[in-house]
Amino acid sequence: MTAAVATRKDVPEIVNAIGNVQSIDSVSVLPRVTGAIEKIEFSPGQDVKQGQELFLIDPRPYQAALDQAQGQLAHDEGLLAEARMDLTRYQTLQQQKSIAGQTAQDQVFVVQQDEGTVKLDQANVETAQLNLDFCHITAPIAGHAGVLQVDLGNLVGPAGGQASGTTGSTSGTTAATTSSSAASTGALVSITQLQPIYVTFTVSQTALNQIAQNQAKSPLEVDAFSQAGKLLEKGKLTVINNQVSATTGTVMLQATFANSNNLLWPGEYVSVRLTVATRSNVVTVPASAVMVGPNGDYVYVIGAGNK
Repeated sequence: MTAAVATRKDVPEIVNAIGNVQSIDSVSVLPRVTGAIEKIEFSPGQDVKQGQELFLIDPRPYQAALDQAQGQLAHDEGLLAEARMDLTRYQTLQQQKSIAGQTAQDQVFVVQQDEGTVKLDQANVETAQLNLDFCHITAPIAGHAGVLQVDLGNLVGPAGGQASGTTGSTSGTTAATTSSSAASTGALVSITQLQPIYVTFTVSQTALNQIAQNQAKSPLEVDAFSQAGKLLEKGKLTVINNQVSATTGTVMLQATFANSNNLLWPGEYVSVRLTVATRSNVVTVPASAVMVGPNGDYVYVIGAGNK
């Protein structure tokens, strides 16, 4: 036993746990059209921005399909313009009783047919343009790029897609000279968001009420430590799960960290310290002065005459 001076200070009430780091968002980048990888415009392990171009699939077949669709649209728009002009002329002649009414009515149907054809052509142009755009594969989120799963020149394609030599095919895939069944249909690369990031951990249900009550007043502080005890990042409690596990009697919590230095990595385990509350102006003594007995911890108070 060691004699020590008792002092008054603010003391935090701490709950310790083991947490697992989880990314807020993680995606696998997949091709949406079939073709050969013509460019890889980033490096594996690089941080990428949302919308940054990552890959270029050979766009030539899709440019040709777009040109073809635009040509067909221009042709059919010409037929529609001619049909409308004929309709105007026939309606004038009908009013003059120079032609049969049936002739003018038939021309109305011709115009409607040509209008439908033009709408179909416009849809084909939009589809061809969309497929051409899909040749430029961009990052859907900002994050850290993983290991490349393809090399320059590899033939890739959408899973379950069917490439054909014409526009307007299903699943948004068009014009390709090779069947997508012969192409790699897996992910090209994965991107994982690191900032901000989650740490998930569990605490006993006995602490749940106090945690929930204090969390309602202000988000509770959570510290993440390495297995060696080094403080990695400070964060805030953001989620209390909506049920207690009947098997373990614990509730899952989730804290959010800015992770500005990327010290927290998805998948790793960290030590978590949750500050549930702070007791103000309480008497404290060093741990070396505390004795352990059968009824719990106790201390001796040294009074007059050192008794």
